[in-house]
Amino acid sequence: MARRPKAAAAEPEATAGRADAPRRKGARRTTPSAETLSGLPPERLIGLILGETARNPAFKKIVSAALAALQGPEAVAAIVDRRLSALEGARGFIDWQRRRAFTADLNATVSVIVDELRPLDAVAALDRLVRFLDGASGVLARVDDSLGITEGVYERAAEAAVEIVGALSEGEAAGFAARILPLVAGDPDGPLGMLFLDLIPRLPDGALPALDAELAQALASIPEEPGDWRAGRARGRLLRARQDIADRRGDVDAFVALEEAVAGEAADNVAIADRLLAAGRPEEALERVRRPRQRGAAPVTREALITGRVDAEAPVRARAVAEIRILDALGRGEEAQALRWQRFHDSLDAGMLRDYLAKLPDFEDDEALRAAFDRATAFPQPYRALTFLINWPDLDRAGRLVLDRAGTWEGERYEVLAPAAEALEQARPEAAALLYRRLIDDILDRGRSQAYAHAARYLAQLVPIDPGSGAYRERLRRDHGRKHAFWSLVGGR
Repeated sequence: MARRPKAAAAEPEATAGRADAPRRKGARRTTPSAETLSGLPPERLIGLILGETARNPAFKKIVSAALAALQGPEAVAAIVDRRLSALEGARGFIDWQRRRAFTADLNATVSVIVDELRPLDAVAALDRLVRFLDGASGVLARVDDSLGITEGVYERAAEAAVEIVGALSEGEAAGFAARILPLVAGDPDGPLGMLFLDLIPRLPDGALPALDAELAQALASIPEEPGDWRAGRARGRLLRARQDIADRRGDVDAFVALEEAVAGEAADNVAIADRLLAAGRPEEALERVRRPRQRGAAPVTREALITGRVDAEAPVRARAVAEIRILDALGRGEEAQALRWQRFHDSLDAGMLRDYLAKLPDFEDDEALRAAFDRATAFPQPYRALTFLINWPDLDRAGRLVLDRAGTWEGERYEVLAPAAEALEQARPEAAALLYRRLIDDILDRGRSQAYAHAARYLAQLVPIDPGSGAYRERLRRDHGRKHAFWSLVGGR
């Protein structure tokens, strides 16, 4: 009997929970979708659209084009042509305050071409995209586009053009490629130049011979005058296009000749060797990959551009990998093994060591691995040695390396020390503590306020593994007590 009031008291809660369920379901019904919008009366939808067109010029452009599409492709093309003519005739500078609206307008123009004109007339849409891209240099020259946002609209347009060409017939695709050749030669570094190279993998095989002939003719018309950098860039772009065609056609000799025409003595011998090997010509491939390469412009990967870190050893590694692959193909396994070991010995390349060990006879890999660890421990570049031992992993040796070379480590090499310290916390806490102290000291000694959060985290990770952390923290208080931004992050830790 005493429990009945409790049950009754709980009843409203349960009822409330059941009452909430329909409201939660209704909340999901407010998300705009084809299903939910179909429940609105047409008059209400029209009102919402008209309201947005009054506020948003770019949206108004898209709605106007959709209405024009009801009349046919000519009406949509006329809207696009008017906007393109305005862009081509404009001269005013677009500052950062107007850039957002201007970029939205450009994006709307591309949307109209792709979403409204293309379904009605793909060739007409392609022509407008080419015209839009051809005007890129003039537009970008007068826009404050330090973030590359406006340039991204032109990248979108180029991708759309490549997609449209991929759906054309063989004759139409070949004709389009030939038609834009003069524009590419006139502005080889513009969006159309990149579009042209992206186009070649999408062209049908039957279109390649005629396009190659057009490229050869276009190249012959470009004067080879020393000092004319624009002509040189145009020649380079067209030669690369011919090289891509040679690759598509499996013509190795043409690829080699074009590579030498583009780069001269700095030709990419690894790329040439790869193709010779694939063509069943391993002896020629080996001779080519062993040729000394003259210094030229080092290729920069997308990752390097994003991170700002260039791997200076990438060309050497690629050359070794190619040579090993060729030696294996020739049945010269001992030479390939010697090269794998030499590559590891010179650079602590873990991949090379794993491949080397995998190729050894049974029971020989233990001795080889000991020799590899000895080499790593004595390696003259301690940061590379630490990275190798941490990643292999051999945490015991990594910890000993840290302690044996205690005076070596500098906190500014955080990209090596921070992951090493975290990896060593359990296996070798004294080594991890040393690295954490180096990291913290570097940040505070330099007053790198943007890294104070990292220093606070390192200190929190140091305390449980370092018996002397209390005295260390007191020293930090004494030396850096006025760095209030740091201590506010440390708090009570």
